[in-house]
Amino acid sequence: MQVGAFYPFSRNHNAQGYKPQDPAAYGAGSLLVESSKHYLRIRYTLLPYLYTLFFKASTTGETVVRPLMHEFYSDKATWDVDRQFLWGKHLLITPVLDPGVVMLDAYIPDALWYDYETMKPLAERRQKIKLHLPGDKLGLHIRGGAVLPTQKAAVTTTYSRRNPMGLIIALDDKAQAAGELFWDDGDSRDTVKKGNYIHYKFTVLHGVLTMQVMHAGYRDPNNLHFENITILGVPHPLVSASVTHVGSGSHGNSTTIVPDSSIEHDATKEVLFIRRLSLTLGETYLVRWEVVQEEYQRVDCHPEEHADEAKCKGRGCIWKTSNIDRVPWCYYPKDYGYHVRLNEGTMSGFWVEIIRNKRYQSRAHSESRDIDILHVQVTYHSSSMLQFKIWDPATDRYEVPVPLSVPTVPNTNEDERLYKVLYKSDPFGIQVIRKSTGTTIWDSAVPGFTFTDMFIQVSTRLSSKYIYGFGETEHSTYKHDLNYHTWGMFAKDQPPGYKMNCYGVHPFYMGLETTTDAHGVLLLNSNAMDVTFQPMPALTYRTVGGILDFYMVLGPTPENVVQQYTALIGRPVLPAYWSLGFQLCRYGYANDKEIADLYTQMRAAGIPYDVQYADIDYMKQQLDFVLDPEFAGLPSLVNDMRKEGMRFIFILDPAISGNETNYPAYDRGKAADVFIKWPKKLSDDIVWGKVWPDYPNVAVNESLDWDTQVELYRAYTAFPDFFRNATAKWWHQEIMDFYQTTIKFDGLWIDMNEPASFVHGTVGGQCLGDPLLEKPLYMPFLESKHLGLNHKTLCMNSEQILSDGTPVRHYDVHSLYGWSHTKPTYDALLNVTGRRGIVVTRSTYPSSGKWAGHWLGDNNASWDQLYKSIIGMMEFSLFGIPYTGADICGFFNTAKYEMCLRWMQLGAFYPYSRNHNGKGNPRQDPVAWNSTFAEASRKVLNIRYTLLPYLYTLMYEAHTEGNTVVRPLLHEFTKERTTWDIHKQFLWGPALLITPALDPGATQVEAYVPDARWYDYHTAKDVKVRGKKVWMNTPMDHINLHIRGGYILPWQKPENTTYYSRKNPLGLIVALSDNGTAQGLFFWDDGDGIDTVEKRQYLLTSYAVKSNTLSGRILHSGLFEADHLILGIVKVWGISTTITEVTLTDVTETVHPLTPQYNADAQELIIDATAISVRVDQGFTITWRASV
Repeated sequence: MQVGAFYPFSRNHNAQGYKPQDPAAYGAGSLLVESSKHYLRIRYTLLPYLYTLFFKASTTGETVVRPLMHEFYSDKATWDVDRQFLWGKHLLITPVLDPGVVMLDAYIPDALWYDYETMKPLAERRQKIKLHLPGDKLGLHIRGGAVLPTQKAAVTTTYSRRNPMGLIIALDDKAQAAGELFWDDGDSRDTVKKGNYIHYKFTVLHGVLTMQVMHAGYRDPNNLHFENITILGVPHPLVSASVTHVGSGSHGNSTTIVPDSSIEHDATKEVLFIRRLSLTLGETYLVRWEVVQEEYQRVDCHPEEHADEAKCKGRGCIWKTSNIDRVPWCYYPKDYGYHVRLNEGTMSGFWVEIIRNKRYQSRAHSESRDIDILHVQVTYHSSSMLQFKIWDPATDRYEVPVPLSVPTVPNTNEDERLYKVLYKSDPFGIQVIRKSTGTTIWDSAVPGFTFTDMFIQVSTRLSSKYIYGFGETEHSTYKHDLNYHTWGMFAKDQPPGYKMNCYGVHPFYMGLETTTDAHGVLLLNSNAMDVTFQPMPALTYRTVGGILDFYMVLGPTPENVVQQYTALIGRPVLPAYWSLGFQLCRYGYANDKEIADLYTQMRAAGIPYDVQYADIDYMKQQLDFVLDPEFAGLPSLVNDMRKEGMRFIFILDPAISGNETNYPAYDRGKAADVFIKWPKKLSDDIVWGKVWPDYPNVAVNESLDWDTQVELYRAYTAFPDFFRNATAKWWHQEIMDFYQTTIKFDGLWIDMNEPASFVHGTVGGQCLGDPLLEKPLYMPFLESKHLGLNHKTLCMNSEQILSDGTPVRHYDVHSLYGWSHTKPTYDALLNVTGRRGIVVTRSTYPSSGKWAGHWLGDNNASWDQLYKSIIGMMEFSLFGIPYTGADICGFFNTAKYEMCLRWMQLGAFYPYSRNHNGKGNPRQDPVAWNSTFAEASRKVLNIRYTLLPYLYTLMYEAHTEGNTVVRPLLHEFTKERTTWDIHKQFLWGPALLITPALDPGATQVEAYVPDARWYDYHTAKDVKVRGKKVWMNTPMDHINLHIRGGYILPWQKPENTTYYSRKNPLGLIVALSDNGTAQGLFFWDDGDGIDTVEKRQYLLTSYAVKSNTLSGRILHSGLFEADHLILGIVKVWGISTTITEVTLTDVTETVHPLTPQYNADAQELIIDATAISVRVDQGFTITWRASV
């Protein structure tokens, strides 16, 4: 029965008088019955292949059952083989023909062969081997290079011919294959002669299967499709797969991406399954798959410099060279890591105990022991968020003391969850799979998992090559390049630069899956770390301490990811309205007169401007809370400016001088024991650094080199430990005294809080305690890493005290210093001023956005910084800090006219819009150039101020919902893959597209216009372009702005400050969609009250247009009387017919006729409702009618 299943004429027949010998006669469940069913099922599966062989026999005379020598006639060993045979070229049948035989001698011809049933390749060729063939088995092998057409088996061919078809592809040594399919109605005469058949030729080359129809003279009534393709000999996982339907005549080709849920790769068997394709029989297709090469699978075992074979093998790793650039030569064996020993599951997660595979040499040293047993806890926090935590159960290790908002009760309903979580045992790894698509978005079952006391490494495969985030580091693209790039994260006083870790730490990324779904991953770890990308695609984390504590949010949209992430870390602060105005600062004001003159010039030029700053120039000897005599008139100037609607922000650094004889800030801080010290077992002294404060009574010679100036002039400084409750109290007192006795202010700017120091470690450079803390055994990929972790900061063995009294090493909490500094500053600002204000901080960590905004640091006055600032803003949108922007025109070096003007245009659309530059450089404020520059600045800032009600509403949505403000195009147009790579355009919210000029001499800018209706902001005209790149004109006084159809944007007439613009009537820009609808939101409060949202002291109104009627619906009304607005001018864009009648119906149902102004060229309707004084906090409708 086994061999007969492969007879072309397969019949069981015996003579009269003998026992029945049909399979059923041997009894249900018998070995013969089960084996017969099994091989007949294979026969029926392969009947399309067998039928094609008969077609070839009929047309070309080829054999069907074929002796081995026909295919391998040059191999004389095949000349004597008569107990094996082939079906055509590609299927080798090796039956058992003698009783009692279990081990059979079989000849394997000179080719690559795959076992049909296990799908695994045979290692042997051109030799006899022993096949283990128990009673229910025969040998069945597919030749490499074959494409076999198949069909799902059934009990008769009548039924099997109705079933979906498939292909088995067995790749040869060159990863190629070929085959054919003949198909007709199965029993009509002369179908070949009459042309009533389908004939395919299949070829596989370079990862592309061509399913070429050679003849299509038959249409099967069963509407057959190719459903599944099985590819043997694929050792590495897939990057992507696609299907191109090759059109004919007027129809072009169409390509679709195969979703991850339809793809499965079995790494053990080296088989790729592509399922649920539905390719119509009789049509031509190209099926492409991109597979990761072996070298790209390697996880680097020696990321440090100077790897060699001896060092590599000393770590228990494999040394193998590669010709591919950047591929590691030293890499981990497949089972390097941990394996599962115990596990326990619950409805809300599971727990696993894992143990290190001691087969390999440890990476540990005596100073950094291996942790052989680890515990893993996976918690399903909600339907869209989970956590997986890996720690040492035997030792208390440092964990990040940043509180997160997780649900009090985990999710126990599997049906609600967007994900499922599995683990692999050896090597241990966690898999997170999106249930809706089957996409694996995390798979850490990757070699190299290491957990020692001072070195932790874990890798994961990624769902795609589209990864965004990780900071704070200057990136040249928004989407990461996965070609073996490593990025360090450790807070540092480092201006932005390529591959240079700078002020903050954000170990968070967003992944965009090929299905257009998105997810986000946070590693809650604050130790020095780096991340390495590789093209697999994969990601490796390396950190020098703490534990592994991952949080994952499942989106599924990019905007959902940020909303869920900020729900976890804390929603962004709502900035004061005035802080959305334009701001000016300069390091290098000589005295208060320079500030006064600047203010006068800005007012004379009529340029909108809300906030003036003072940098450390205002401080005597750069001492916090001490006014320099050159700025003695500043308090009076600030008071006068504030009376005119202006606001003032001062800088404060954390470092406090210890060399003054009468300095209350230091004296009170020392008495309260707020400064960072050594551990008591080493010393009870303060860990002294040097920052900006000077020694008393010195004249600084700025012509000396920097290090000499630091040595001669900079005072010893102490660093407040802001984790301590006493420090927050002391800091509040100092700020309050400064406000009450010296000078008023409205916001605070905190700088140098990485913390920065101008000496390395401590004065004198001798850090006490363990030297490995200063230079750990593994130094992450950091700027000046050869100088250790204490480069330009404190000694790592300094001790800090958490609010609960727990002592921690600065080594562990260094990157949290700015985070710990921010909340006490924000709390003090609110308490001291009694208003909301704003805090701007340099160093950040996840959740810093709850209290502060951030500027992108001490950038250069260079063209590349324009587009890089867009990337920085989009990244901080991901990080939950929407109030952000770069120093307009650059901090370092001399700004050039054209660059600064283009930067003013771009910077007008930074949420935090500040022009600021450094000492020693010429002025670069808008009135420092000429009248043309001033006019262009006034023009673009007037647009900003016009749209501030929209920007403020976006800030409200960020504060309450976690929405992004500066928004990458991919957040709104995820289905358009072009947007996935865009970082030179951005959106404000969903509706305002900003396309700045970013290059010298540009008169046009290339822009992508997403697939929606768009109106030119300047002309109100529909641009009539969608889903394509275009060139837009951009003269020197112009920035391209477009409003998206279907949205309503609130606006106000601009004034010189927001104090006055806020008093103007509220206007609306109504940009109609294709079907004449639009919607929008408007949020309003007093602009700087504390907790107005939480106290419900605000107005929230939704607007919608349908059927030529604009309606305003009050969602919440809690405004104070002084903050009420009336409705002003409504602009409706996209009206194609002349409007002759407009009416407004107010809350009392009184109908007010209004005079329409219609511009037929622009298709713009202008409705001015100012005169009837309709309050915005009361509902109304406006209706317009066209002429008949």
